[in-house]
Amino acid sequence: MRTFFPSESCKETHLNALNPQSWLQVERGKLSKVSPHSPSSLETLIKVPDPPILPFFKPVDYVEVLAQIHKELESCPPHERTNLYLLQFQVFKGLGDIKLMRRSLRLAWLKASTVHERLVFGAWLKYEKRGEELISDLLSSCGKCSKEFGLIDIGCEFPPVVNSSLVDGAVVDQKNNISGTVSFKIGDEKITCDRQKMATLSPPFRSMLNGCFLESVSEDIDLSKNDISSAGMKVISEFSSTGILPDLPTDLLLEIMVFSSKFCCENLKDSCDRKLAKCISSRNDAVELMEYALEENCPVLAASCLQIFLQELPDSLNDERVVDLLTSVNSLRRSIMVGSASFSLYCLLSQVAMDLDAGSDKSARFLEQLVDSTENSRQKMVAYHMLGCVKLAKKEYDEAERVFEVALSEGHVYSVIGLTRIGQIKGEKLESYNKLSSVISNYTPLGWMYQERSLYCENNEKRCEDLEKATELDPTLTYPYMYRAASLMKKQNVQDSLAEINKILGFKLAVECLELRFCFYLVLEDYQSAICDVQAILTISPDYRMFEGRVPATQFQTLVREHVPNWTTADYWLQLYDRWSAVDDIGSLSVIYQMLDSETAKGVLYFRQSLLLLRLNCPEAAMRSLQLARQHASSEHERLVYEGWILYDTGHCDEGLKKAEESISLNRSFEAFFLKAYALADSSQDPTCSSTVVALLQDALKCPSDRLRKGQALNNLGSVYVDSGKLDLAADCYINALKIRHTRAHQGLARVHYLKNDKAAAYEEMTKLIEKARNNASAYEKRSEYCEREQTKIDLEMVTRLDPLRVYPYRYRAAVLMDNHKEKEAIAELSRAIAFKADLHLLHLRAAFHEHIGDVSGAMRDCRAALSFDPNHQEMLELRSRVNSQEP
Repeated sequence: MRTFFPSESCKETHLNALNPQSWLQVERGKLSKVSPHSPSSLETLIKVPDPPILPFFKPVDYVEVLAQIHKELESCPPHERTNLYLLQFQVFKGLGDIKLMRRSLRLAWLKASTVHERLVFGAWLKYEKRGEELISDLLSSCGKCSKEFGLIDIGCEFPPVVNSSLVDGAVVDQKNNISGTVSFKIGDEKITCDRQKMATLSPPFRSMLNGCFLESVSEDIDLSKNDISSAGMKVISEFSSTGILPDLPTDLLLEIMVFSSKFCCENLKDSCDRKLAKCISSRNDAVELMEYALEENCPVLAASCLQIFLQELPDSLNDERVVDLLTSVNSLRRSIMVGSASFSLYCLLSQVAMDLDAGSDKSARFLEQLVDSTENSRQKMVAYHMLGCVKLAKKEYDEAERVFEVALSEGHVYSVIGLTRIGQIKGEKLESYNKLSSVISNYTPLGWMYQERSLYCENNEKRCEDLEKATELDPTLTYPYMYRAASLMKKQNVQDSLAEINKILGFKLAVECLELRFCFYLVLEDYQSAICDVQAILTISPDYRMFEGRVPATQFQTLVREHVPNWTTADYWLQLYDRWSAVDDIGSLSVIYQMLDSETAKGVLYFRQSLLLLRLNCPEAAMRSLQLARQHASSEHERLVYEGWILYDTGHCDEGLKKAEESISLNRSFEAFFLKAYALADSSQDPTCSSTVVALLQDALKCPSDRLRKGQALNNLGSVYVDSGKLDLAADCYINALKIRHTRAHQGLARVHYLKNDKAAAYEEMTKLIEKARNNASAYEKRSEYCEREQTKIDLEMVTRLDPLRVYPYRYRAAVLMDNHKEKEAIAELSRAIAFKADLHLLHLRAAFHEHIGDVSGAMRDCRAALSFDPNHQEMLELRSRVNSQEP
């Protein structure tokens, strides 16, 4: 969910200041009349909005929370597991890990103890996987069914109602001289029924027909004023004899259901409930029947209606009738509709509503239901914080303040951000500063705390100090880099400004940072670089809107393009080749974006685009590009290759292999052989399969392709040879790859030198890669393996500066400290990374360190948290078992 709550100051920017025509003319070569370095143009273009308030559960110590959840899961009764997995999902959502979020949802679905929980979590998983329908179709084409989250037969999941009036001995003996039949008068018509069978329908009928009432001695009873038709009464009479309800029109079923509810006919009502549930075939049916279900307490019908609404998310929440039904229920009606899964249901509906419009009344209404559904402190933290974010977006400041206060009082420290923003709006800047200072002094400081406090500093110097501290504690926060870069640019310190924003873009491709750098290039009149960034933005997010959503990025792209020279097809390929060889992934994305406008063979370009996006850690955008490659494939065999990659990238390796083989049977192409070799190398456990992979890659190299792809194939072939111990053949592959400028082959060749005991040559080879590659953090990390210890430390410090998300440097430094008996420093080194990088390997090492120094509780905490990431990690399970035996 991409949710953004901008600051009030940013919302006040005038629209005319964001009109692209005001700073860039459409006519070719004609620049804005405003000097690009003038203060007015700088202020117009270079604005850094306050960091967003994330509507997520963000505990101060996520490790402790995950460990506690895991501990509870080990011993809790089955019916409590889904709520624990949902909380685990909320933690992973706050950490931004989509893969782990989905795994938690899937576990909640698998461990569901009620049909309502299965219904909610199945719908949630389907919603999370929207847009992946193609994958299901491709799996079906391979003979594999993937329709996991289809409709449930709700009626089969509910046990039948047992009518207490049918128990032996419940029927009172018939009175003397009273007929065994009774006639019910409906208007002018009489329906004759068996008195005793009718008496078994319910206690009220039993009392009426066999009790002390006048009707018990009457042969005719008038029911004309009880809203039942003669046709309905005939069905009821038949049901009293057979216990079976025939197929009936919906209106008649509703009439009988209301009557059965009025006269407490439990079996009859249950039969109506189930029959009506089977009448639902559309959203309109569900809307019309839900009100009856809730009014008459019909759980099967209510759950069946709800299922339709959930299966059609998010579209169903654009239907005001659905929204009104789901947001106007009280606790009793929620129980009828969704049993004990109320909190889970409204978590899902709140997320979908906020995805549609985070500042809407609809979002607030669902969140108010979520708040009403909370049962414990942890649920309250999640619900009240989310509601506070929406109330703040709606400018309902007093109400937002109230709910943020509740979230904070329940223990969600991150909610203090909402209170400080409201304080700033109300002119209480000093109070906001003091609140953050109190948080920093009372809790383990985190990057977001200093980032937030920087907004309320009395001068720029203190603000910069807080932002430096924020980056030190959490280098993944984008706002500090953006603020520093913008400040430098406003001082016309161009090189330092670009260097600052490039720091974060070197390891985190954040579109807001690309947007800011795009503005810098506009100010500098560097239109070639500007168009590169805006095209990268559009590749990642085609509908992206710049300047806080006011202007489509496509409009900027069109305008800037008028100021850059046109290239020929040959120019494009040369540019792509140069940038790909320089490991300039953003530049390569830009070239491909431009080529897609002119090239006819779009399939291969979208495929290259997907490869770049995967390298840039943009998996959703990569999958979109891969699907576009399939859509624009020029032949059947090419389409099969892209389908194979789609299946492989979504974890369906065997099916990907099948697609590759189908493609080869139609045409022996480079890409088909490459896909088969890649998938086989990854999936086969047979050590002898390397010869097959070698043959496939050799077949690929015999097929026509460009040097970019052949370089990759040679590089992969070299890796297979290395793993097989054929170092000379591997070296030949890497050298041939380098001859066609496949720069990454330096790394493979370095490995060959190292395995031949030539460490100096390996070091030199990696140095060449560092000099050539635009993004070279991984090259420094690899080179560190071929250095002496001091140089290794230097290289790994460089890795951390270039890409603080790479975990190996922290682990290495911690291990060195541990070897030197500096246990506290070693644990601190790991802890500083764990604070912003949730990683199993970091937790594993820290758990081992805790065990080594005798801190059993710390070791167990880290073991449990790590097992939340991978419950089947064998080394973690062994360590946990060992530590568990030491617990008192």
